[in-house]
Amino acid sequence: MNPTAADAPAGSPPPPYTERSLDALRQVGDELADATVAELFARGETGRFNTLMRWFSTAGQDLPPGLPDVAREYLEATAMPPSWVDWGEMEKARLFFIDNNVHVSTALSFASMPACYVVPHIAKLLSATHSLEYPSRRMAETGQFTVYLMQPGAFEAGSRFIPAAQKVRLLHASIRHHLERENLWDVERLGTPICQEDMIGGQMMFSIQVLDALHRLGIHLSNEGADAYFYAWRVVGAMLGIDLAHMPENLEQARHFSDLYMSRHMGPSPEGARLTRQLIDLYEEVVPGTVFDPVVPAMIRYLVGDTCADWLEVPRSPLWDSAIRTAPALLGVLEALEDRSPLAAWALDRLGHHTSVFELSSLTRGRVMQYAIPERLKGEYGVTSARPRLDRWAPPPLTPDPSAGR
Repeated sequence: MNPTAADAPAGSPPPPYTERSLDALRQVGDELADATVAELFARGETGRFNTLMRWFSTAGQDLPPGLPDVAREYLEATAMPPSWVDWGEMEKARLFFIDNNVHVSTALSFASMPACYVVPHIAKLLSATHSLEYPSRRMAETGQFTVYLMQPGAFEAGSRFIPAAQKVRLLHASIRHHLERENLWDVERLGTPICQEDMIGGQMMFSIQVLDALHRLGIHLSNEGADAYFYAWRVVGAMLGIDLAHMPENLEQARHFSDLYMSRHMGPSPEGARLTRQLIDLYEEVVPGTVFDPVVPAMIRYLVGDTCADWLEVPRSPLWDSAIRTAPALLGVLEALEDRSPLAAWALDRLGHHTSVFELSSLTRGRVMQYAIPERLKGEYGVTSARPRLDRWAPPPLTPDPSAGR
């Protein structure tokens, strides 16, 4: 991707996704970020860059003196959101998030992250690049990033989102750099690590699969809200280095891509099961006591389905697996209260806000997560194998299986 690709206006819809077109996307990384990281490593400047970046955390802030020239050029080239952004649509996305923050957090934790873990090469990569001081780091980074995105003025001076996006993009490039330089990735079989296909796949995990999870929970989503939420993640994708020419333009195209991507790659792996166990342990620690501990695996199983849950070795609990199916009815009662009482709507929104703050605080342990370029990977790493409810949103239909009926 060149420095101006994110600023290209959205053109005609991309061609239908096929095995061949996704194979081509496996060969492509992020040209701008990859060149920046390669130069930093070649000059031995990654340590100095990471140190200085700890003090660069808000948009519009002066870049630190002593920053390597290649890093300064990258940060200046990526300091602005794409010129094609529809700010009215972004505001709709922010209001959607405020109205559904707890539900979105639930979907991210118990649907999106397990969906990542059920792709074996992604699970292997995440397992090896965590450098975890504590198991919650990946969830803390994801939660913090989402909260930054949905803040008022997320793209204005003083916000934390743009610097976070700039750093995450370089983090991805640094992982590609290590894997390819140290021959730790089977490029011939798997293509470029964190390639365009995988980056779009990740975008789908945090957009349409979140909406799918909300739908499964019985949350009443308007078409307008669902479209705006997806649009926000399309903007994020462009800022993280995804080429607009290949990015799904709407939810129907997103469904097509997501179905094909998952059918190509999903399956069991020891890394996926281990990451899921870490996730379950983490949230069981957050929930007071032990009586409700089985709720966590039951929620994961309900949202990702039995096949994926079995691949991830999610424990079964006949009692809780059945009880969790009442969640849509309970959430429906709460939504009815919101509809009938402005006071109840305000109180539930505030409760949702404080619940999300508590969850994020528990994950981060009060720290600001730093998105630094790792100078090395783990030694054992290697991969060989407002609420208008008249137009309620429903998920796009599954992509037809071309082999069906043969």
